[in-house]
Amino acid sequence: MLIVLLAVLASTLRLATPLVFASLGGVFCERSGVVNIALEGIMINGAFFAILSMKYVDSPWLGVFVAMVVGIITSLILAVLAINLRANQVVAGVAINLLADSFTAFLLELVWHRSGQTDPVKNALTGNPFKFLEGIPVVGNLFEGLNPFVYLAFLLVAVSYYVLFKTPLGLRIRAVGEHPKAADTVGINVYRIRYICVMISGALAGIAGASLSLGTVNLFREGMTSGKGFIALAAMIFGKWHPVGAFLACLFFGFAEAIQIQASSLGLDFIPSEFLQAIPYVATILALIGVIGKAVAPKASGEPYEPGNR
Repeated sequence: MLIVLLAVLASTLRLATPLVFASLGGVFCERSGVVNIALEGIMINGAFFAILSMKYVDSPWLGVFVAMVVGIITSLILAVLAINLRANQVVAGVAINLLADSFTAFLLELVWHRSGQTDPVKNALTGNPFKFLEGIPVVGNLFEGLNPFVYLAFLLVAVSYYVLFKTPLGLRIRAVGEHPKAADTVGINVYRIRYICVMISGALAGIAGASLSLGTVNLFREGMTSGKGFIALAAMIFGKWHPVGAFLACLFFGFAEAIQIQASSLGLDFIPSEFLQAIPYVATILALIGVIGKAVAPKASGEPYEPGNR
């Protein structure tokens, strides 16, 4: 039973990792006042271009870097629409999601001459960089199968907390998200701060996509994000727009998905598979039902800002 429990916890960490990256990106974005519904689309682009880069250059970390760059470029589309053109941020995000889904499907046909999925890559980042941890008696099973993205996610949670709550930049971000007019009055460039945060969000969501394609299955498959961008947004709300809170919420959703995957080991074979597959999404709905009305978003979240309009 202990081995099964450790396997569930290890699976929880692996499954929560893409959510952690994306939810941290959502935290930065909404803390500055921009709602990033496009996390799903940015993850799709990141996952695809990480594999595409591996087709030509056999370097997985280069693939992660490419995913970050593509994530930033995709997020800049949202930034221009939401910040400069003051478009509806939700509609702009949904449009980017649809564009990313169609664009990657088109490139998949163009490059690999087939639909569905790409060819597998060889040197992906699926192995544990700290193999010695797996040799620890009893608890070593917890570290089996953990990839570099899991450790990177823990690191970025700490970095995000420090940046948002312990640095002048973090204070400016929170000020812009709460009261952009007041921030503008004291000389903070609202547009610049929002652009920075949207780009950070894009980079993190790009890494989230790369963690799916390079850290999990070694290939890109259409629909492989399976709504994880939206679950990450739910984790951000569940975590009350706080990096640590969002991280814990991602662990909760990762655990819900781990229960589905480890069902046979847990003796849950009698439950219909369709119900088990719905557990992560049901958990998302239940979590939001319990949080909506209690969690308070940044006051300027989703509101366009026009400089000089004080």
